[in-house]
Amino acid sequence: MKLVYGVKDRPKTGQLILFALQQLLAILAATIAVPMMVGGNAGIEMSNSAALFGAGVGTIVYLLFTKFKSPVFLGSSFAFIGSMSAAFAGGVSMSLGYLGLLIGAVFAGIVYVIISLIVKFAGVKWIDKIMPAVVIGPTVALIGLSLAGSAIAQATSAASNGNAYIMNTNSILCLICAIVTLAVTVVCSVYGKKLMKMIPFIIGILAGYVLAAIFTGFSYIEGAEAMRIIDFTKFSALSEGSAWYPDFAFIEAFKGGYDAGTGTIGAYVGTIAVAYIPVAFVVFAEHLADHKNISSIIETDLLKEPGLHRTLLGDGVGSIAGAFFGGCPNTTYGESVGCVAISGNASIVTILTTAVMAIVISFIAPFTIFLSTIPSCVMGGVCIALYGFIAVSGLKMIQKVDLNDNRNLFVVSVILITGVGGLALAFGKVTLTSVACSLILGILTNLLVNIKGKKDKNADEPVQLTIEDAAEPAEGVAETSAPEKTEEEERNEEIR
Repeated sequence: MKLVYGVKDRPKTGQLILFALQQLLAILAATIAVPMMVGGNAGIEMSNSAALFGAGVGTIVYLLFTKFKSPVFLGSSFAFIGSMSAAFAGGVSMSLGYLGLLIGAVFAGIVYVIISLIVKFAGVKWIDKIMPAVVIGPTVALIGLSLAGSAIAQATSAASNGNAYIMNTNSILCLICAIVTLAVTVVCSVYGKKLMKMIPFIIGILAGYVLAAIFTGFSYIEGAEAMRIIDFTKFSALSEGSAWYPDFAFIEAFKGGYDAGTGTIGAYVGTIAVAYIPVAFVVFAEHLADHKNISSIIETDLLKEPGLHRTLLGDGVGSIAGAFFGGCPNTTYGESVGCVAISGNASIVTILTTAVMAIVISFIAPFTIFLSTIPSCVMGGVCIALYGFIAVSGLKMIQKVDLNDNRNLFVVSVILITGVGGLALAFGKVTLTSVACSLILGILTNLLVNIKGKKDKNADEPVQLTIEDAAEPAEGVAETSAPEKTEEEERNEEIR
């Protein structure tokens, strides 16, 4: 699509704040969901505001390493949820809690640094060979498609029986809020004028929140409790002093209270390494896909300028910095890429402002609590559009790929079917996500079908002749005249 603001453009101050807030809302749900999920698995309470602070710091580090040329926001990575839970537990009768999270983040960051050094000296041509558009395109599409279930689950806020969502009064109202949010977002993006067209998410979320608040207001009538969608009791936390500042991971790490148990520090660190390092390679694949995606949107190959080695360093060091404060390793966010695509705003200043806003807001308790009260159904309505745009941007990458060629057809088919089918593999503490498994199979399939190299496209194609061509003699063939008629044939014609 045509960008309204390019990477180097700077919107006006008022618009800049709105655009940054929109980016923040786009990445908010996923960023704070990771510490909540890890906390539930480990039986602790991780700080959402610290995760938000860490995402802001990690993004600034990333922008510095990429020379402010890559408009992507970094947020908490879902891929490391299992690794973080393992770091808390240890699995060797020993636990170092938050310190284990920091050690794990360093392991993950080192993987990025090593890969970036390899890319620095070996270049990126080898990546283009093993991961051309026919591989990366469907993989990017798969990132969006793999999140589809999450968006619908949020939108309905209902339990599933495996075949359908079980709807009740509350879930029906949640679905209505999600549809209204999506509809307002679509209308603003398609029919809006100027500024409205560029902040459809903010307007859509506000519309969904207002409707949810109205339903919640009726829920206080006796017998109408099922209409309660927003949990306004969260604001009671304002009376607690701890609500006004984040619980940084590095502070929690050095408070002590570790469970030394009967294990050894070497075995514990080894367990963390096994939990984090393989996952870092998986996230590397998603890093490539996200940067190929944003490159197609801004029409600049970020793998060449500022260079894949810089984006990897920024992602790796930014991940360590983010975990130092929030406990969660960071990664480039597809939601951020989708927001750039829909709004047409690729301004790097907007991303920087979003990062600063995330840091500042983490200390403003009323606002962070307000953000936490946004119903999941409202965010689900927005995510339907966001994840859809990620999927479509991946499909756009294969527009110029010849799918009449069985080589390409097999590669795309393998990636999409294994990914949509949910092929995810777990090896102890390490889980290969469906995106990672599909990418690996796609790469192997692409190498298999091109062992002998691609033939000349026109070598085996039959010559297609038009009617006019058929009427003319072929090149190099002498034109022959029709045989002369006999006298008997001429008399028969005269009789007829």
